[in-house]
Amino acid sequence: MTRRESKDQSPTSNRRSRPGLGWLPLLPSVVWLLTAGRVLLHLGTGLVMFYGAIYFVEQVGLSAAAVGSALGLGQLAGVLGRVASGSGSDSPRVGRRNMLLLSALASAMGDGVLAIAGDFSWLVVGNLLMGLGVGLYWPAMEALVADFTPEEQRREAFAVTRLADVVGLGLGTAIGGLIVGQTGLYRWLFWGDALSFGVFAGAIVLWIPDRRPSGQGAIGKRAGWRMVLRDRLLHLFVLANILFTTYLAQVEATLPLYLKRMVGLAPAQIGLLFSGHIALAALMQLPVSRGLRSLGHARSLAVAAGLFALGFAAIWAIEPGPWALAGAIGALAVLSVAMVAYTPSGSALVVDLAPEPLRATYLSVNSLCWSVGYAIGPPLGGLALDASPAAARLFWVGSTASVAIVLGLLYWLDRRLPSRLSSPGVGILPPN
Repeated sequence: MTRRESKDQSPTSNRRSRPGLGWLPLLPSVVWLLTAGRVLLHLGTGLVMFYGAIYFVEQVGLSAAAVGSALGLGQLAGVLGRVASGSGSDSPRVGRRNMLLLSALASAMGDGVLAIAGDFSWLVVGNLLMGLGVGLYWPAMEALVADFTPEEQRREAFAVTRLADVVGLGLGTAIGGLIVGQTGLYRWLFWGDALSFGVFAGAIVLWIPDRRPSGQGAIGKRAGWRMVLRDRLLHLFVLANILFTTYLAQVEATLPLYLKRMVGLAPAQIGLLFSGHIALAALMQLPVSRGLRSLGHARSLAVAAGLFALGFAAIWAIEPGPWALAGAIGALAVLSVAMVAYTPSGSALVVDLAPEPLRATYLSVNSLCWSVGYAIGPPLGGLALDASPAAARLFWVGSTASVAIVLGLLYWLDRRLPSRLSSPGVGILPPN
């Protein structure tokens, strides 16, 4: 079986529409519908992403290590969700859309539990449901984007949908900061996130067509996973990707508490910082991707790794005092660029490696890296924060040093990739 058995011939995939802003690319109309849905969904996620840990530590009274452990357990539930979503999305009987609907249901229930949670056990239940929902979501969503986009535009489509994620997160973070700053009612954030999942589910039913392999084109679940487990190129990417996603988890779950406890920033300042972080990522998503177009997959990811190292070193260098806010702004600016350099290249590489009937299964492996990274990052960060100020600062030194491992893996991957994937311009947005 070849890695690219057939091309998408769906009439829907060939219908393209340009949004009102001319600087945005020409993509199929279904991709723009998915993009709009992702803005809404991530707006809800942004409401709770940077404030949930602060709420359960500062108001509920749990330790940072306990909150980090609950987040980690949620990511372990996401492992099951990602495996189920990959196999179900590639199944002729289930398909991508049904996986997205199950994802929205589980996530909305998780938000409801977190909104009423008052102790560690309920926090764990809520995070298990949220982790399951997130796990079901990503393989199905990424496969739909690839399904409805011509091969030559997939990298551009992934960049645009990631831009939608960032825009939604930025809006949600800003709104969450206003709600917390004006009312102090953190629980409202969870109800708002649940509402976004409900609206998202309705939009899927009304406007998003389903895609799934035909009976002849489908590959059995066990045979498909055997093919995945034998793909050595994917193995190299997975090892590097787990570290990348651990870095993202540290920024989202550990850094807000670090800036409050160790640097002395106020919650309102932290809210503005992360709103700016997300806004800058939104502004830089397309320019960074286009700027890296002369590099191949692995080299673009190496640039992202170097930027993560620089950002973590900048966090370590922040000292409490009048210049602390300026230092945090600089560090988060670098981390914003690192994030947008990483995300489109990773998804595009996995899609190019995958046989079409196993597209969602391969993407579930990519998504599993996120689950593992987010299971590792928050508990480690919480332990460092609870240990001592010195341990908390050394945590960022260790994160910086670990980038050397990522660079070694990417160098090895770049040497083994087929020439069509490692040549300049592949895996990065083409110029408009």
